Parts: sequence; structure tokens; C-alpha cells
Amino acid sequence: MEQNHDMDEIDLLELARLLWSHALQIAAAGIAAAVICLLVCTFVLTPRYQASVNLIVNSRQDGNASITSDNINSARNLIDTYAVIIKSNIVLNDVIEQLGLDMTYRQLLACISVDGVGSTQIMSITVTNEDPALAGKIVQAIAETAPDVIVDKVEAGSCKVVSDVEITSNPVFPQTKKYVLIAALGGIVAACGILVLDHLLHDYIVDSEDIQKKLELPVLGLIPEV
Repeated sequence: MEQNHDMDEIDLLELARLLWSHALQIAAAGIAAAVICLLVCTFVLTPRYQASVNLIVNSRQDGNASITSDNINSARNLIDTYAVIIKSNIVLNDVIEQLGLDMTYRQLLACISVDGVGSTQIMSITVTNEDPALAGKIVQAIAETAPDVIVDKVEAGSCKVVSDVEITSNPVFPQTKKYVLIAALGGIVAACGILVLDHLLHDYIVDSEDIQKKLELPVLGLIPEV
């Protein structure tokens, strides 16, 4: 048992020495992977931007009734229903027609997300597009169109815009720094894996230590190199 444990320790030390002896190659693999990823993010992938606007959801259509905890809870429950209506073809086809967009309902739907903000009555509409200005126009058109459709179709509750349209100045895709870091780590791990696998699977004899390990025989002498 102790002998096997010693062999395991020797193997780990050998692997450590192996990786250390190839440190430059491992680092080069990580750098190469990072550079390739950076080039792909810069010259191949198309950046995308986001525009968003916030709306407040009410469980009533008039502003005369007093606000209670039941009203607030009801409003939160309405967010999912309102999200379905906002992403419906009734609203989005109207937006496509208003802006003269060269896209189908399905294409526009894929660019839109509607989510509640925490545990509040606020609902956030976000549009992702390659053109930040167009993303802003789309989310603005949705915010102007959706409230009337919601009041007409749901017949319960209402919503109204409570913020200006915000457009991200930096692209949300690709996340270049994150991707480059992951690529570098991936290159390093791949290089280490290849080296370790090659070391563990090789069945050839390189030096006297290999003879002792594979044949379990002592080395009586070595022929010197000429």
C-alpha cells in the first residue's frame, strides 16, 4: 500500500516536472488562443447593443383608488400577462409598420425581452440590435404602443412609461474581455491535457528510469553516447 502511494507521489512529481519543462509552450498555447479569440471578436462577430425603457404596472385603470398592498401584489402578477401582450404580433407588427422595419414578426420577437424589475411594479422592456439607434427607436415605439393595447385587451390594470429610453454605449455582445480570458484558460488547459495524456499513454523507453518502471528490473549499466 505504501509502495503504491509512493508511486502515486512520484507520478505527480513527474507530471509537475513535465508541465514545468513545457511552461513556455503552455503559455504560448494560452496566448495563441487568446489572440485568435480577440481577432474573432473584433473582425468576425457583429457587435450588438441594447436599449431599454421602464414601465410601471398598475392593477387598476384609474388613479383615484388608494394604493394598497393588494394593488401592488396584483400589479406584480400582471407583469407576466403584460409581457405576453407586449411580445404579441398585435404590438410588434404595429411597431414594424410604424418604423418601416425590414424584418418579420419572429425576427423582431427574437430581439425583445420583457422582465419584472426585482419585486417591484416596474417592468423593463429591452431590445437588442446591431444598430443602437434603431434599438432605441424600437423600444420607444413599443413603449408608446403597448399601453393602449394592454388596456384594450386585458380590461384590467394599466401601465405607463416611467423612464427615458436608455441605450448602452458599449456592445453587450460579444463580451470580448470575458471571451478572451476564457479562450486563454482553455488554451492552457488544452495544452496541459495533451502533454499529460501523451506522457501517460506513451509506451516507449526514453531513459533508464523508464526501464526500471516498465520492466521492474535494475539497470546494470548504460552505453555512453558516441
